[in-house]
Amino acid sequence: MAEEKKYQTDTLLNGNKIIQSKETFMFGIDAVLLADFARNQLRKKDSCIDICSGNGIIPLLLEPHVEKISMLEIQTEIAAMAQKSVELNELENRITVINGDLKEVNALFPKHSFNCVTCNPPYMINQHGQKNNLDAKTIARHEVLCNLDDVISAADYLLHSHGKFFMIHRPFRLPEIFYAMKKHGLEPKRMRLVQPFENTEPNLVLIEARKDASPRLEIEKALIVREKNGEYTEEIKKIYQGEIPPLRSE
Repeated sequence: MAEEKKYQTDTLLNGNKIIQSKETFMFGIDAVLLADFARNQLRKKDSCIDICSGNGIIPLLLEPHVEKISMLEIQTEIAAMAQKSVELNELENRITVINGDLKEVNALFPKHSFNCVTCNPPYMINQHGQKNNLDAKTIARHEVLCNLDDVISAADYLLHSHGKFFMIHRPFRLPEIFYAMKKHGLEPKRMRLVQPFENTEPNLVLIEARKDASPRLEIEKALIVREKNGEYTEEIKKIYQGEIPPLRSE
């Protein structure tokens, strides 16, 4: 008999609880940064979906700021864990969990049915394409079940005109990201690089794109994660505490 996986329940600073497992999926700082990058651009009435959603961390972080949000996750066990978190928080009328493949998004949702898409996708290129005996962590980190073009194509399908797409990724893949966005009618509008320390090379990039928008890219000041002594910077502390500009009501 397979060993039972160990789950833990953690409480987010917004009060929502999340069920996680070190053996399958634990959220990281990238999800927190993406949620913060997106939420100060959202309106309460926005219709949102998070794709490559994992255990639902981004919907649980964004839920207080929008009326309803959906999430799409391909791994059945991880989607079930997210559903348990939704039920634990009694958010069934606010968060909808869909277990499905974003490459088949046209069979899951009507076209152009959202005005906001968020995504923290697998970052690493899977050069060998091996899909057998893959664990949850490998699937979350490597492009084995979907690739960058699949992600952006799904966002294109889901978004109506002028809808917003928020994604976090690796800077070394920016040429591919911009090419894929242009290919699918998404215009990069805002970008912020994330550096582990002030004098280190960026290892993450936050991007906001708009569907059918005119070209113009705003590059924001780099986000520094840690001070020289290893402690979080004041901005990172504020992000974790949810100290962000007020949301627009319209």
